[in-house]
Amino acid sequence: MSANVVPIIRGGKNDRPTLAPILSLTATAMNSVNQVILDRMQSEIPLIPALAGHLISGGGKRMRPMLTIAGAEVIGYQGTRHHKLAAAVEFIHTATLLHDDVVDGSEMRRGKEAANIVYGNPATVLVGDFLFSRAFELMVEDGSLKVLKILSSASAIIAQGEVDQLVSQRKIETSEERYLHIIGAKTAALFAAASRIAAVVAERSEAEECALDDYGRNLGIAFQLVDDAIDYDSGTAEMGKDRGDDFREGKMTLPVILAYARGNDEERRFWQDCIAGFTIEDSDLERAVELINSHNAVADTRERARLYAQRACDALAIFPDSKARAAMIEAAQFAVARGY
Repeated sequence: MSANVVPIIRGGKNDRPTLAPILSLTATAMNSVNQVILDRMQSEIPLIPALAGHLISGGGKRMRPMLTIAGAEVIGYQGTRHHKLAAAVEFIHTATLLHDDVVDGSEMRRGKEAANIVYGNPATVLVGDFLFSRAFELMVEDGSLKVLKILSSASAIIAQGEVDQLVSQRKIETSEERYLHIIGAKTAALFAAASRIAAVVAERSEAEECALDDYGRNLGIAFQLVDDAIDYDSGTAEMGKDRGDDFREGKMTLPVILAYARGNDEERRFWQDCIAGFTIEDSDLERAVELINSHNAVADTRERARLYAQRACDALAIFPDSKARAAMIEAAQFAVARGY
């Protein structure tokens, strides 16, 4: 099979890729998905929709369910089964965010106070459990054991990835390989599953399933790499969360791994003290950003993201040229170019 290589955009600010094409492509179906989300987050216990709605209505790119919808478009699926499954994907993602914010002690999410700050940790964890349950209800209603296997496996992999990240927290010796394994589990697994299930419900070939899986998996890694770069590269208002959260929590993300590997003895002692949690002061974040920039760690993290985004684009070569394929390619390009 000959492969079409789609170049990643490297232009200036005025020609940066956007999510506009994929938003337009998926708009009608996403309205149906959003209606399922609103319907299924309801409960006779008022706290549940209030807390779930605090996060779900707080914005976000809805990338994961959009990948299910876009995947269906690129293969020409005409049904509606994937609408409920896309909602299930979003519930899984939202549940993991609620749990993550409790584990991390986050104070902001999507530009406002995190649910755990507003409602407390116990309620946040339990509503996360509720959303996981709703996700599995939607999978069972679809009736496909293969879809159930893909999404349930992704849920288990995500949980393992989060535990792996927790175990690696404040361990300065964490390698780039270990880091990539972690983000492959905690982020890329759901991107891959969300993309793949479109081909399953459409009963397409294994090759097309794998192509969508590869697209989502590589896009997910690129997306997380950029997220981790942004933590040292943007202001709070742009990010929608506290700048330097990863640093304060002692997370070994790629910018830190690269800066530590390239640093001199004095710089390495700084990282050892900060990541291990011995001395964290207000000035330490600025010093960390200074060191990361001096070793081009953010730029190199984004360059690695660009390589994964290119892999995502190339995975779509199996599908004929179309508006849907172009929109998915631009979404991958946006994942690398974005600043939020």
